Amino acid sequence: MKRVLQVLTGCTAVGKTEWALRWAEKHGAEIVSCDSLLFYRGMDIGTAKPTAEERARVPHHLIDVCGVTERMDITRYVALARRAVEEIAGRGRAVLVTGGSGFYLKAFLAPVTDDLAVPPALREEVAALSPEAALEKLRGLNPAGLGPLDVANPRRVTRALERCLAAGRPLAELAEEFARRPSAFADWEVKLTQIERAPAELAQRIDLRVAAMLRAGLEEEVRALVAAGLKTNPSAALAIGYREVIDALEGRLPREKLAEEIARNTRGLVKKQRTWFRTQLPAHRVIPARELEVGTELFP
Repeated sequence: MKRVLQVLTGCTAVGKTEWALRWAEKHGAEIVSCDSLLFYRGMDIGTAKPTAEERARVPHHLIDVCGVTERMDITRYVALARRAVEEIAGRGRAVLVTGGSGFYLKAFLAPVTDDLAVPPALREEVAALSPEAALEKLRGLNPAGLGPLDVANPRRVTRALERCLAAGRPLAELAEEFARRPSAFADWEVKLTQIERAPAELAQRIDLRVAAMLRAGLEEEVRALVAAGLKTNPSAALAIGYREVIDALEGRLPREKLAEEIARNTRGLVKKQRTWFRTQLPAHRVIPARELEVGTELFP
């Protein structure tokens, strides 16, 4: 019989943290984060990172695992998550994965990495191309088309071109081979639950969260992080909440528009998350937040 991995997800500001804590306390579980920003030390307020008090209630893993100038990638994440999950299970405790970052969440559900290595020299060669030239070269290597690749995203075009050149094969062949790979957690039974809220309710919660973040000192947090090198790490510096404050600090965004801009961009993220959950997740349980009560079993 496979061991069981509980996964709780939902859009930003939907209320995952508190329900994850309640479930973990009730079931003697430890929590593994699959949020793409909780990795970074010092990024606390703008990420709504679980507080020290909340982490004292339940052990958390994959939070504060790297400095703000370090890069986290999916290969490293899978290795860290796999180790954390095995260690938790080895203590005889339940495992609860929680977060809303689709790419990291997918690591528990499907293959996300392979063994294809891109030589540094090739990566530099591709990086030297303009976005237009990279896309043109990629199209030339894939006469049958680029499939679902987001060609408007230069980073994805670059990565696709690197892979085609390194493997000497088109994207369709690489995708077919990749789909046959097992998930890193194929030896676990995954029980997946999503919490959802009505758009209007979620928008209100976002407004309240942004106001609370600014009152808690988000600007001061960003100033300290910029001094520590935040802007050398695009994955962190371009995160919602941080990029807007940087724009305000550097005069590109009026201070009086800061809360409005963060909330607007957060609502845009939620829209993308809803689409991703609807199109990318396998069959799973969806629970409206209004139906949640103390004692609700998230994973029947």
